[in-house]
Amino acid sequence: MISYYLPGGSKIGVGYQAHEIANELMRRGHHVDVFTASPAGENALYGVRRLGLSGSLRTFRFALALRRVDFSSYDVIHAHGDDYWLWRRRAPVHVRTMHGSCFEEARHVPGVKEKLRMLLLGLTEVLATLVADVTVVVSPRTRRWMPWVRRVVPNGVDTGRFHPEPGRRSAVPTVLFVGTWGNRKRGKDLAAAFQEHVVPALPEARLEMVCRDAPEDPGPGVHPLGALSDSELVAAYQRAWVFCLPSDYEGFGIPYAEAMACGLPVVATPNIGARYVTDEGAAGVLVELDKLGPTLRSLLDDAARCAALAGASIERSRAFALSTVADAYEGFYRSARPQPTRAKSPT
Repeated sequence: MISYYLPGGSKIGVGYQAHEIANELMRRGHHVDVFTASPAGENALYGVRRLGLSGSLRTFRFALALRRVDFSSYDVIHAHGDDYWLWRRRAPVHVRTMHGSCFEEARHVPGVKEKLRMLLLGLTEVLATLVADVTVVVSPRTRRWMPWVRRVVPNGVDTGRFHPEPGRRSAVPTVLFVGTWGNRKRGKDLAAAFQEHVVPALPEARLEMVCRDAPEDPGPGVHPLGALSDSELVAAYQRAWVFCLPSDYEGFGIPYAEAMACGLPVVATPNIGARYVTDEGAAGVLVELDKLGPTLRSLLDDAARCAALAGASIERSRAFALSTVADAYEGFYRSARPQPTRAKSPT
């Protein structure tokens, strides 16, 4: 498996998904090594093959470093990025997962330099679809930028860990956010909306924010949690009343699926990932940013609606069970494997 990111070095969702799939495959009896630039973090069952890098443009140099790796002892290469230079066949089967589109992200990321970087990465994604035997996207709308890719496999959530636990529910109305304070996750905007609309109506309400870049004192009702361990993150979902991530772009949005598996109503802005994970709002609430605060206030004060959304969340989350996702990938590994040619019978 190839993933520049892993949970020990980054909170980027691609790394978490590679980690989860690799662990699930190991539990099924496969041997998995992850080629990466990051440490694995806690609970890794798989092998880690770190490629040492330093300086700038590390993701591009990581891709070049992969060209020098001998993959001939492996049956499958499953890449979550950076495989676009692996032109000649390195293993019997090569699978690539697109966790979004850098072309789409370029539309939302601030700064000319960063937009150019995303456009360049978008071109490498196109190249990767030509390198791989099987390419999949994690949400249907990602196909807008690569319509020739037909297969959709969502990101997976370990429902053995992420599940409802009513006894942990907080005694006070609690909204959970998982993301970053700045940039496209828009944690800062959520905090402002919460303080303007929720705190005056529900003074005891809490906004708990799993993020590393929040200010130490973000204001009334807002509680930064920093980085959490796996078990701490599950506990945060289980004690919350509502989950909210108002990102302006998500290719999928793993926290949406984790929250739903824990039985939380999900409130999101209508980005690509949120629309898919919530089934176009059938299993969640999609609102524009300026309606976020009033929507949260109304939902926290409506137990019946929260209960109905919680039920819809659990039902929808079954589509994202890690076991189902691993089944799909195992099918690709086997079906894409070249079949031995049979000798022709003499005539």
